[in-house]
Amino acid sequence: MTSSNDFRPTTLVLGATGRHGRTGARIVEQLLAGGHNVRALARSTGEHTDALIAQGAEVVVGDLLDRRTLGEGVDGVDSVYFTYPIAEGVLAAAANLASVLRAGKLSPRFVVMSMGVSVPESPSALGRAQWAAEEVLSWAGLEPVVLRLRALFYENIQLLHGGSIRATGRFANSFGSGRAPWISGQDAADLAVAALLAPVRYPAGTISYPTGVEVLSHKEIAEVIAAEIGSPVEYTPVSRAAWQAELEAGSNGGVINPAMAQHISAIGEAFSVPREGVPVPESGSADVKALLGRAPLSFAEFVRVNRTAFARN
Repeated sequence: MTSSNDFRPTTLVLGATGRHGRTGARIVEQLLAGGHNVRALARSTGEHTDALIAQGAEVVVGDLLDRRTLGEGVDGVDSVYFTYPIAEGVLAAAANLASVLRAGKLSPRFVVMSMGVSVPESPSALGRAQWAAEEVLSWAGLEPVVLRLRALFYENIQLLHGGSIRATGRFANSFGSGRAPWISGQDAADLAVAALLAPVRYPAGTISYPTGVEVLSHKEIAEVIAAEIGSPVEYTPVSRAAWQAELEAGSNGGVINPAMAQHISAIGEAFSVPREGVPVPESGSADVKALLGRAPLSFAEFVRVNRTAFARN
């Protein structure tokens, strides 16, 4: 007997079990809610994939860094959502995926969650690698829709500084007094869902630059957190080298890999030093609202929902 699901489009979601912003997990939820078949690629199964299966997703074991494991994952897919952890390996991952899709003569709609620093001259090594990965996908004829998100995730604050804020009411990094655009991982994921499902708005082969919904300095971030948790929070600027060394030393619990430490500290330094001719970033809240059909999450709302991640021990 043929299931009615067999006639629904199937989207392969990469990064469905990732922790950074959880864009993959959100995309799985949204696509399933819209009646799509969803296939999630995971390097292993366990508790981290049980929730996906319970929601109705198909889970296939595979590793983007091992081309031999990708055949089952791509078989028969109509679209692909590609994101990669803030870690080394994105260029090899893109090459492996492009290779196996070409070998199977598959041309799915292909959406990439990228970053605004995905340029060949990026101060971030990961930004340069991401740019090269996108070039490979284009050379392979996949015509990716690339979302070079010009914003940082609210979740960065929780990941990078939540422990310090809980323990001491203080945090430090290399952003200085620079103001940066911000967005929630949930809203970024919903922008990617729109790109997957709206080919007229997001034609194949195009690059777009979604922006953040708020522009905040880390001093302002500290003030928002303090207001939400009801106790003082102090921000201290430090040099890029000092923050990178702190991250690499594992002072935040060892959840940051060396590549991410270099990436985020370099981005911080770039925002901390005003550059001639480069405008101060602006909020794109109205644009994001129009694309999502709802108001995006504010940083204060994010802190309110995740209050236990910041409130003092």
